[in-house]
Amino acid sequence: MLKETLRKGVISFAISSFVGLLINLIIDLIANRSGAAPFCSISPDFLALFPTTAMAAYVNVLLYGLIGAAFSMTTVVYEFERIGFLFQSILYFVITGAVCLLITIVLWQLQRYPKALIGTLAGYAITHIIMFSLQYRKLKADIETINVELS
Repeated sequence: MLKETLRKGVISFAISSFVGLLINLIIDLIANRSGAAPFCSISPDFLALFPTTAMAAYVNVLLYGLIGAAFSMTTVVYEFERIGFLFQSILYFVITGAVCLLITIVLWQLQRYPKALIGTLAGYAITHIIMFSLQYRKLKADIETINVELS
């Protein structure tokens, strides 16, 4: 189980890093093609934490990768059937929320923008409520299927 969890984490890290880099590149290309002043999609406050823009960009990509790895690796909580689906979901929400929130606060300096912080928290909570609802429906349908097969 540990080996599989680490494998999923490494794959998710790579995918998330690549997607984060790709999104930043697309934003930069669009913004810079529009004729505006030179634009960098990395938060100016985050850039200020590093001696060079390149170093900030590398760390930015690594942090995106860590978010993806955390989301992927934390799914291991769903392997522990004895703790129940509700507790699994709460545990997943808390762990991924802590990792994601800490990293996005560093990346986007959300503590300086209360509305953005509240919006990020709300979006995160809504996403998890939707995920929980869909998983609960699937779990309920699976149980009904098993019960029909047993009768």
